[in-house]
Amino acid sequence: MENINQNQWVEKIQNDTNAVILDVRSPEECAEGMQTGAVQMNIMNTAQFIADIDKLDKSKNYYIYCRSGGRSGQACMLMAAKGYNTYNLNDGMLSWSGEVVIP
Repeated sequence: MENINQNQWVEKIQNDTNAVILDVRSPEECAEGMQTGAVQMNIMNTAQFIADIDKLDKSKNYYIYCRSGGRSGQACMLMAAKGYNTYNLNDGMLSWSGEVVIP
């Protein structure tokens, strides 16, 4: 797990052919806008979240964000413990100034 800022996030994703972006916020939060290409996986539904991450490809790099960086940090730790390569967006969507799409 690596904590990175928005500039590092954008640069890494642009140069990473194995990048997968995960939004671990609730469906209600995601309805306010998500990063382009992000997949929503609600960490607050713990059993479903764990079942979903167990289906993910361990050869990919997972860029994970939430509202402020706390839940995504937890998701990164859970996934790293299972052998996934993860990056946590510091400060999450609160400080995001990039493009946002409404799902």
